[in-house]
Amino acid sequence: MKVSLVRLLYECTYWLFGKRKAMKISIGEFSKHKGKSLRDEEILQHLPVGTTATLYFKDLGPQIGWTTVFLIEYTGPLFIYFVFYFRMTFVYGLDERFTSSPHPVVNLACICHSFHYIKRLIETVFVHRFSRGTMPLRNIVKNCLYYWGFAAWLIPYPTKNPFTWLFFFVSCPNYTYEVGTWISFTIMTQCVPVGLFTLLCFIQMTVWAKDKHCTYLREFKDYPSHRMPIIPFLL
Repeated sequence: MKVSLVRLLYECTYWLFGKRKAMKISIGEFSKHKGKSLRDEEILQHLPVGTTATLYFKDLGPQIGWTTVFLIEYTGPLFIYFVFYFRMTFVYGLDERFTSSPHPVVNLACICHSFHYIKRLIETVFVHRFSRGTMPLRNIVKNCLYYWGFAAWLIPYPTKNPFTWLFFFVSCPNYTYEVGTWISFTIMTQCVPVGLFTLLCFIQMTVWAKDKHCTYLREFKDYPSHRMPIIPFLL
């Protein structure tokens, strides 16, 4: 019997539909599936559970699809940055000192920032495939505050696959490259808020990279021992 059929029977009994539920299994001495949501395509008879097992259903609360999450997160910074780049009068007032900037780096930063988020939007629609279908709806507020808030603060106010070798040394080279681009963006703009954003970005991506790295180590027995989560030979 497939997990999807068990999930359907549960929905018909308790009227809890959609992606807001997770089904987990307690399997005694085996720990592979303990605490981990079962996929719909898995077959109960093929799980290493012995003769008995206990199924657990958990209400995850309201959910939102990952594609929608990324579109919301990345569209906001793209337009919010323009509001401050064009020095809108409702933000800066009518003082000419604040509504214009003679520094070329401001224009270059806008081009780089816009290209980054346009690329992310295109990747979300045409490239990304998500292993998990949804995210708790409450998290979208936190994520948008992070991306949208920094987009409004990153404006400098002065007073695809280039190195495939990195895949041999880190588990998440996409995070490594992105941190590198933000470090370059920080050096180019010499702006404190950009530096703070880069630091928080690095911390968050390190957490994600370590989590993915542990998953790879658990699922692939021959995973290279020299490969690190995000920084070659170090971290």
